[in-house]
Amino acid sequence: MTVIKLTSQDGKPVEFVPTLIGQGGMKDVYFSPDHTYVVAFYRDKLDHASNERLQAIVGSFRDGIFNRAGGDYWQNLFRWPTGIVEWGGRTGITVPTYQSHFFFEHGSKNDDMLKIKGREKEGKWFSSASNRNSFLDPRELGTWLSYFRICILISRAVRRLHAAGLAHSDLSYKNVLVDPAGRNACIIDIDGLVVPGKYPPDVVGTPDFIAPEVMATSRLAKADPKRFLPSITTDRHALAVLIYMYLLYRHPLRGGKVHDQDPARDEELGMGERALFVEHPTDASNRIRLDQVKKSALPWADAARLPFTLTGPLLAPLFKRAFIDGLHTPSARPTADDWEFALVRTVDLMQPCQNHTCQAKWYVFDNTVKPTCPFCGTAYRGLLPVLNLYSSRKAGTYTPDNHRVMVYDGQSLFPWHVNRNVFPNEKLSGDQTRRVGYFRLHQGIWYLVNERLPDMKDLTTGKAVPPNSHVDLVEGKRLLLSTEEGGRVIQVQMVVG
Repeated sequence: MTVIKLTSQDGKPVEFVPTLIGQGGMKDVYFSPDHTYVVAFYRDKLDHASNERLQAIVGSFRDGIFNRAGGDYWQNLFRWPTGIVEWGGRTGITVPTYQSHFFFEHGSKNDDMLKIKGREKEGKWFSSASNRNSFLDPRELGTWLSYFRICILISRAVRRLHAAGLAHSDLSYKNVLVDPAGRNACIIDIDGLVVPGKYPPDVVGTPDFIAPEVMATSRLAKADPKRFLPSITTDRHALAVLIYMYLLYRHPLRGGKVHDQDPARDEELGMGERALFVEHPTDASNRIRLDQVKKSALPWADAARLPFTLTGPLLAPLFKRAFIDGLHTPSARPTADDWEFALVRTVDLMQPCQNHTCQAKWYVFDNTVKPTCPFCGTAYRGLLPVLNLYSSRKAGTYTPDNHRVMVYDGQSLFPWHVNRNVFPNEKLSGDQTRRVGYFRLHQGIWYLVNERLPDMKDLTTGKAVPPNSHVDLVEGKRLLLSTEEGGRVIQVQMVVG
């Protein structure tokens, strides 16, 4: 086996096998001998600005994210270039290999008829109802809850980029790998990062994810002050599209409206200056026409049957902001922080469907008194506890947090449920990731089992609930979870199915 040996610009040894394993829009990719990293060489010579940006990406930008406290957390969410090499007059970058769960284990249906087993799990396979229904092996798909977890990770990663003043510039399902079965996600193609005013974008984005203002001004010269280029605000549009597609398996702007008989001009208008949300509440002219979609795209293409509002009371307003208020007003778009917060809270509202054959397996409780799965129509049967959370702002007083938690058998209680000052993100300590209690349904009675809460108390009876004991959940019961600052009280509301 032939092995090329090089030294990176920062003095580290780099080796690769000169057998091409893949090609992107700008690079040729080769494996290292042990397959722990790849070396990707740009086909075209880089100009001064591109070289300078690459130096910053593998240098100061990378240091700012990975070489600070908690930096290890981001290793799994980004495939970030680690070094720069030169070979045969070409510039290349070294990038860690994707983790094994980002390659198809089972691939497509019918004994992998598409021969995609072992290939990368590009998001396009999972964000299209037609692809999911027609091609993918069901073992690759995960449940509806899986996609909420994936969207949390993507939002968190984008939030971290934006906090560093960086924009991805080409955020799309091509540059986000997902693993629904394992609930993992990873952002790739980091070498095109944009720093507004310093490092301009190399590309305008991927169709389906280009912001309307970028599409509408794409014919203007790059230096024209009226032209919009990829930035943090255009990333926000792409992020909203990704989340919409991963949760609803359709595109938010691709409806039935025709703007021009010329396909290229129609695309330019429909995704640019005349872009219109397919679920716009007062303008139905771009509704998805069911007579124009494949049967394999149903039922998801039927937005009247499965509207965006089924994502719950926290996410639905963000979709309105993204595709109505902010579609043509970039400053009005939800931030990555907004999406992360709403997604995390929405996971607390999710309930497993009691129909074991339901494909989605989970649904969001919509704050009605009759929980019903919108996907298969199965209504919840039995008593169901809903926890309303209150927290202390000053000693002895508790105010509503506008935060509810749906209970299901085997569900865990975590520190972020116990204290409003704890939020489940990269800042959690090891101890904060461990559950502190769990819920059980036994012979028709719901219980909360306390595992690690020293101050837990039943305020209804005045009795302590020490660790390794349990308390039953009944209508109106109030439980103190913590006496710490930000500690919570939960009030139980029983829903009858």
